[in-house]
Amino acid sequence: MSLVSRFRVEILLFLLLLACYAYFPPRWADWNQNSRLNLTLAIVDDGSFQIDRFVANTGDYAKYNGHYYSDKAPGTSFLAVPVYAAVRPLLQTAPVQRMIERVGSSAAFGETLRPDGSGLAMEKVYFALVLMIVSFVTVAVPSALLGVLLYRFLELFDLGASWRVALALIYGLATPAFPYSNAFVGHQQVAAMLFVSFWMAFLIGQRRLAPHWSLLIGVLLGWTLITEYPAALIVAGVGLYLLVVLPDRRWIVGAALAGVPPLALMMAYNDAIFGTVMPVGYKYSELWQAEHQSGFMSLAGPNREALWGITFGVHRGLFLLAPVLLIGLVGFVAWWRSGTHRRELAVCVWAVVSFLLFNGSSVMWSGGFGVGPRYLVPMLPFLAFGIGAFVATWGAQWRVRAVLGVTGVWSFLNVWAQTIGGQSFPQYQPNPLLDYSLPELVAGNVARNLGMALDLGGWASLLPLALVVLPGLVMLFRSVEEKRSLQVEGRWIENRELRTENRELRTENRELRTEN
Repeated sequence: MSLVSRFRVEILLFLLLLACYAYFPPRWADWNQNSRLNLTLAIVDDGSFQIDRFVANTGDYAKYNGHYYSDKAPGTSFLAVPVYAAVRPLLQTAPVQRMIERVGSSAAFGETLRPDGSGLAMEKVYFALVLMIVSFVTVAVPSALLGVLLYRFLELFDLGASWRVALALIYGLATPAFPYSNAFVGHQQVAAMLFVSFWMAFLIGQRRLAPHWSLLIGVLLGWTLITEYPAALIVAGVGLYLLVVLPDRRWIVGAALAGVPPLALMMAYNDAIFGTVMPVGYKYSELWQAEHQSGFMSLAGPNREALWGITFGVHRGLFLLAPVLLIGLVGFVAWWRSGTHRRELAVCVWAVVSFLLFNGSSVMWSGGFGVGPRYLVPMLPFLAFGIGAFVATWGAQWRVRAVLGVTGVWSFLNVWAQTIGGQSFPQYQPNPLLDYSLPELVAGNVARNLGMALDLGGWASLLPLALVVLPGLVMLFRSVEEKRSLQVEGRWIENRELRTENRELRTENRELRTEN
């Protein structure tokens, strides 16, 4: 069997998720993303950390000693530096410049602009193209791989391939993971690095991966820390888990040391700008002083309004946006009662609880422009893992399948409506779905997408994606069925061979008794 045939399900799942993610480029005029890309451009184009040249496109900046800098954790920007440096010469060529001019004059793209805006200037299209490329490589690809990893890791519950594919698709396309899987922010990068580290630690504990792979875990966890500071909570959980499961605990020292270079890079960056190794960018965030000075760096302790808001609130409630994730909480209970893999359960529960408490402690819990509570995105694969435990316990019951189907479809429709309705993510509307996303979709204001490069506007721009995704789904589940059939056939052949061996042994025994 060829490598492609062996991993056909994984390849199709990856390509399907990647197509959905890449079809919708990162939002233009997004302060959060622009701040991070400004740093990448400054490093490559100017050899500097100062974003003075670009600061007009963002309000997320730090001002220090008369110069402007990104106020974000630098991990996402650093990760994009080699990508942009590699493609920059190509972007300067005449064919690409002509393509940028064509996009700038595209009627389909022009319809998505504000009437009072400044239009599609060449420099804006160039910036958007760079944003699209670096986001694709550093966010969309890892996010699609994360879906494949979830599919593989769900083998922990002895689920069939059909269930595992379905749950991977639910996580990747019907939760807030979807809108951030091609956004140049750290949420999905962190989710991928954390879950990969967790999976590798599990394999090491099962003796299916050599202990020296813990060094890579250390690098990933270290880079996670410089990408989103709150991720330290889950990093601590995964690190402790690695310590517990390592066959030779001396490797934990190596893993810790492997995490030092990313931290040293961040310290050098902060020292070069602010004269301290501490991450103090938010301290100098000029437009958000009141928020960042509330409590400890905007953390004021858990409060009921925030906790309700990020869970069941209409504005940003995770379980109202994607109710299928509630099943993950029930799954945790079923997982505990099963008495199996409780160390892994502890990591998942810790990831969910710690991030809920963190986000519920922030005065900025709503996250500004966004789909759902975006600060919770790094915990979502751990919560989705709980759905696997739920299915493993009750998935054979038709009522349970119906509940999973209904909540999954509602989650998908809600997440996609809020993601592609309008040219920006929902803002501060009390009810984002009814007050913003649905009216935008009814008006035909669909988020910018690759279909518009074919001069397809509004709803028609989604046709190319449908023509790729629908046959892709058929191929994916057909491959799953073929894989299941091969496994059944393999077991039947194996059983037939065992029966043959048993008959031969009985024949030999009869012959021996006859001779005796």
